[in-house]
Amino acid sequence: MSTIRVAVVGAGPAGIYAADILTQEHPEVRVDVLERLPAPYGLVRYGVAPDHPRIKEIIKALRRVLSRDRIRFLGNVEYGTDLKLADLQDHYDAVVFSTGAATDRPLDVPGIDLPGSHGAADFVSWYAGHPDATESWPLDAREIAVIGAGNVALDVARMLAKPAEEQLVTEIADNVFQGLSLNQVTDVHVFARRGPAQVRFTPMELRELSHSPEVDVIVHPEGFEIDEASQAAISGNKSTRLVVDTLLKYVEAEPTGASRRIHIHLCQAPVEVLGTDRVEGIRTERMELQGDATVRGTGEYVDTPVQAVYRAVGYLGSELVDLPFDQTAGVVPNDAGRVLDLDGAAVPGTYVTGWIKRGPVGLIGHTKSDAAETVASLLADLEHAPSVDRDPDAIVAQLAERGVAVTTWSGWERLDAHEVALGEAAGRERIKVVPREEMLRIAKG
Repeated sequence: MSTIRVAVVGAGPAGIYAADILTQEHPEVRVDVLERLPAPYGLVRYGVAPDHPRIKEIIKALRRVLSRDRIRFLGNVEYGTDLKLADLQDHYDAVVFSTGAATDRPLDVPGIDLPGSHGAADFVSWYAGHPDATESWPLDAREIAVIGAGNVALDVARMLAKPAEEQLVTEIADNVFQGLSLNQVTDVHVFARRGPAQVRFTPMELRELSHSPEVDVIVHPEGFEIDEASQAAISGNKSTRLVVDTLLKYVEAEPTGASRRIHIHLCQAPVEVLGTDRVEGIRTERMELQGDATVRGTGEYVDTPVQAVYRAVGYLGSELVDLPFDQTAGVVPNDAGRVLDLDGAAVPGTYVTGWIKRGPVGLIGHTKSDAAETVASLLADLEHAPSVDRDPDAIVAQLAERGVAVTTWSGWERLDAHEVALGEAAGRERIKVVPREEMLRIAKG
């Protein structure tokens, strides 16, 4: 049986799980995992807050997969710039795109484009030490609004409110620590459109808001509504019940007088960002539950003075060169992972998995099952495809001809060891290297 060569574009969990399942399901499959950044792991490395080391434990499992003999990591290779679809089709029997969703979903309210208004994804990239993020971040606002009712909104609120010194036990990059040290914030207001049983917080994320002694969490009783659908959700889902119980404890808690506060406002929907030359406030409309977990506006408006706004209303996938794309959903049209062209026909040998396939929903477990579905489609299709002998070094030679400084797995291991050594010298687990040029220099050795 001939060797089957598959390219996986994107080295986050979705792509790595696809490579894992491919090599376990078929003994003749060899996988190249192509990643536009010099480092692997995607949003696990660049989308998780530095003070969440438990979530980063998943990296240990991902590392074991990427270190296998039949999987090759090629970092600092950008699809659409360094390689096009035709290049990949020349070198591989199949291509799986797992590029995720890393941009902010837009929020269409007046004033959202004022200076001082930010997308949460950009802020997350900055504090996570993403090499393409801005080096510094404006943190001169004393009062801040965060729009959203998911874990990203809580991460943003916590990172804004938590004193920088408390981050020194984490892998936080030096430029991020210096930026957070200048933070002027006193109050962070988180606005959720619906009630306590409809928010998308996880219990752990919600409890962690109060772990800093310098931060009080204040859940305002206005909007703390439980309708019939809410009660059913609380009774039928343990996670929902824990979230509502935690929110209720915050409602009943007495403030400690901490220097910083996180306010959670339920049943308040943003209608306008206020200001002339920059953000000066946010206007929200009070909402009321309808009995079926939906809400309607009451016509009562509340203005809250803030000097910055962060929208955390969801991620959105980005269009990929030479592939069809659903601009509204932010996904590549597909059937069980098979990419579909504009006429609804499957594009031969081309697949998607992860958030670029289904949108930014679900946890790690969903990503695994999602990858399994795509791999099943791929392997079924290969049974009917002609066998072609391909030179595994041809893609490396082509990238070298184009002047691409490819990061290999051994190069990543050098960079990884360097970051760990930086951390050990400071009594920490790791200190992340941020500039791309420095990452490449260290990886090259």
